[in-house]
Amino acid sequence: MEERQAVSGQHRMILTDRSGCSLNGITDILSFDVSEVLLETRMGMLMIRGNDLHVNRLTLEKGEIELSGEIDSLQYSDMKKGKSQGESFLRRLFQ
Repeated sequence: MEERQAVSGQHRMILTDRSGCSLNGITDILSFDVSEVLLETRMGMLMIRGNDLHVNRLTLEKGEIELSGEIDSLQYSDMKKGKSQGESFLRRLFQ
């Protein structure tokens, strides 16, 4: 069943008590530190901000990641919008 989800392009996030997060539909991890995780998902770029963030499990083949720590914010940005306008990746990210 998990393989079908990855192939069909679904993106799912489960946030538990702002202290843990499980995601699928991840295509790449662009950066990571204890206060910020930047992911590329099938639904756009996803920035997760918080404190003491840790990657507990990562399976890029299946497009899955599990995070723990204090999660303060989740922010998506649309990848297609910037590409069509010729903007740089960082400019799209910090709009």
